[in-house]
Amino acid sequence: MERPIGVFDSGVGGLTVVKQLKKILPDERLVYFGDTARIPYGTKSKRLIRQFALEDALFLLQFDIKFLVVACNTASSGALPVLQERLEIPVVGVVEPGARAAAEKTRNKRIGVIGTSATIASSSYAKEIRKLMPEAEVLGQPCPLLVPLVEEGWLDGEVTVLTLKKYLKDLIEAGVDTIILGCTHYPLLEPTIRKIVGPQVALIDSGKETAKAVKRVLEEIKLVNRSSEKGKDLFFVSDSPEQFARIGSNFLGEALTNVERIDFDEFLIKNSSSPLLKNLEVLHED
Repeated sequence: MERPIGVFDSGVGGLTVVKQLKKILPDERLVYFGDTARIPYGTKSKRLIRQFALEDALFLLQFDIKFLVVACNTASSGALPVLQERLEIPVVGVVEPGARAAAEKTRNKRIGVIGTSATIASSSYAKEIRKLMPEAEVLGQPCPLLVPLVEEGWLDGEVTVLTLKKYLKDLIEAGVDTIILGCTHYPLLEPTIRKIVGPQVALIDSGKETAKAVKRVLEEIKLVNRSSEKGKDLFFVSDSPEQFARIGSNFLGEALTNVERIDFDEFLIKNSSSPLLKNLEVLHED
């Protein structure tokens, strides 16, 4: 059987990336880890985010994964270089593919980014966009209320519409022609956002762009699954599999029936001597 692709997120949002991976790479087997016991990552220090990302990667490596997808904007912003340096397999995050798609799509070089407060504060998308288009004007808008609204399933009700109008007002008035959905929860809000911003504004789903990037890299290194036996996708969490399955079914667009909770603390104790976790004290703050 072919080696799987590993995907991790701090919670349930990364399942929107899994959904796109399943569409674009239907023959690949996926192993997902949601670190629900330590969510949210966005409130943690950069050193701790990097440590958590390495620990999440270590858990997935035991399944002999051939590729790691960091389906978390916070970890992609703060831990991707460390993961790419320490792992011997390809690693892709959600920020660079989304930024690249926005730079290619914009016509007036005014790009909006909506995301959690931590993602916007990191300026991760702005930094990536300006590598590709130095003259771009990037406007970030933190949207802290959207994640709980999505997890409640309030995708197009009055409260959600009013909240989105408030958050998007400055971006619309600034004349952005492209908006990056800079949180893995936000693709569920895309139809509602579209009604507010109109057809003239391009909406960039970072999860979809990340799945395209994964496919491109797999083809380049000739690791695309050619076997007729895909195998079963696996889903693990560090807390409350029932809640994850309930909310995650909406994110994935299909029922989640095989979510397993693992004792992550016990796993880390057993693997504390792993070379991947050595010298964590060098993960300095920027």
